[in-house]
Amino acid sequence: MQRNPLSHGYNNNKTNTEDESDNSELTSNGKNMLARKFSTKGNTLYLERRVGLLSGVALIVGTMIGSGIFVSPTGLLIRTGSIGLSFIIWTACGIMSLLGALAYAELGTMNPSSGAEYAYLMDAFGPMPAFLFSWISTLILKPSQVAIICLSFAKYAVEAFVDECGTSELVVKIVAILSILVITYINCYSVNLATGVQNAFTAAKLVAVFVVVAGGIHKIFQGNTDNFKNYFENTTSSFGDIATAFYSGLWAYDGWNNLNYVTEEIKNPSKNIPRAIYISIPLVTLCYLLVNVAYLTIMSPAEIIQNEAVAVTFGLRALGSLAWIIPLSITISTFGSANGTLFAAGRLCFAASREGHLMNVLSYIHIKKLTPMPSIIFHAIITILMVASGTINSLIDFFSFTAWIFYGSAMLALIVMRFTKPNAPRPYRVPIIIPLVIFIISLYLVIAPIIDKPQIEYLYSVLFMIAGLIFYLPFVYMGYKFNIVDRLTMFVQLLLQVAPTKLVLPD
Repeated sequence: MQRNPLSHGYNNNKTNTEDESDNSELTSNGKNMLARKFSTKGNTLYLERRVGLLSGVALIVGTMIGSGIFVSPTGLLIRTGSIGLSFIIWTACGIMSLLGALAYAELGTMNPSSGAEYAYLMDAFGPMPAFLFSWISTLILKPSQVAIICLSFAKYAVEAFVDECGTSELVVKIVAILSILVITYINCYSVNLATGVQNAFTAAKLVAVFVVVAGGIHKIFQGNTDNFKNYFENTTSSFGDIATAFYSGLWAYDGWNNLNYVTEEIKNPSKNIPRAIYISIPLVTLCYLLVNVAYLTIMSPAEIIQNEAVAVTFGLRALGSLAWIIPLSITISTFGSANGTLFAAGRLCFAASREGHLMNVLSYIHIKKLTPMPSIIFHAIITILMVASGTINSLIDFFSFTAWIFYGSAMLALIVMRFTKPNAPRPYRVPIIIPLVIFIISLYLVIAPIIDKPQIEYLYSVLFMIAGLIFYLPFVYMGYKFNIVDRLTMFVQLLLQVAPTKLVLPD
């Protein structure tokens, strides 16, 4: 078995003395040793630290605000039965996301390598749980997340610009695949371009949210408050319904942990990760609450339940001739969310491959652009297959159920390492009650739906984990490798101009 195959860097003949000399040279002039514009044969490749505080906030906000706030209010209201409980769950989801992200901030500053849950499970529990996470996330969770977002993007894009032709499933899929290709090119070409796109689209979607909120405030001043009565009428008493309502809400908030997937590329991560969290998640929570208030100034709870395109209906009733702004805004929002999700997904695949849990070539980066090109392309291929198959629409519950298994595992990892690694450096530290509360909530979110309303998607999740264990034993634990893998690695290296990397911790 090949453990950490990238530790020997780009030039295997290079001595330790030369490495130390290069590092001294790069740090003596006050520059971070990752900040290089290109790599040559005598140098080791690293991921550059080019993600600052603003880009970090944009990555979180831009990924979280996707299609969820424009479609989730319907599912959440159906499952809660009342606007009172729905607002409580929207708020609770924001608080959960904030607390979870703060716990992740401790994990991310304690272990500054990319990969988020993968790295933390490796530290706390060893390779098998970490592999299971990388297995499910790389092949199912992240690609399905990008696929769902891109299909949402394509649906609204088609509705906005080809109304007279009607919507065609084939056209939607073609547009979704084209969007995946564009996002893949952006992320492969340059980290700066990807973060620049993320910053611009985040600003645009915040403007769109402001338009909706302003329209709602205008309607409130006009006296449209009839729907804010009998808050808790028809509230559900089912624990399973409440848990799946959280799934709808948490889907809209998903992305709160994306910054941890790119820790190796964040400038001054011990300070910028917590700062980005404190800025972005409360901002998103406030936006979501105000947008839901705006919806209720135009539509009754019964109308929201019967309407999947809540935001579009709001635009038609509140904006009149400017209603086209809403589908255009959703298109911008989902494109930015897909860009941020793929940006993070590529880093997870990169980190797992560097540890030897996936093909080594997936942890290589471009020798000049310094982007994890093979892992990004790999994710894009799987995502395109999911879009083409047309089976991903039922994966939201599957995604939330499976994701919270691993979110809870990351909280447990933090708790365990407080005892197993009490003296490990922790530039940022949260009260132990925070990961404990999130862990207990994650247990509820996983167990309650199984008991109250079991679905076939939950069985798929378990079966896929079992398949991962079967794959792990011969190909990871025992290190069996097909001869064709080396040939494939060489072919990809020559085709994409990529080479191995080496992990560098922050100064």
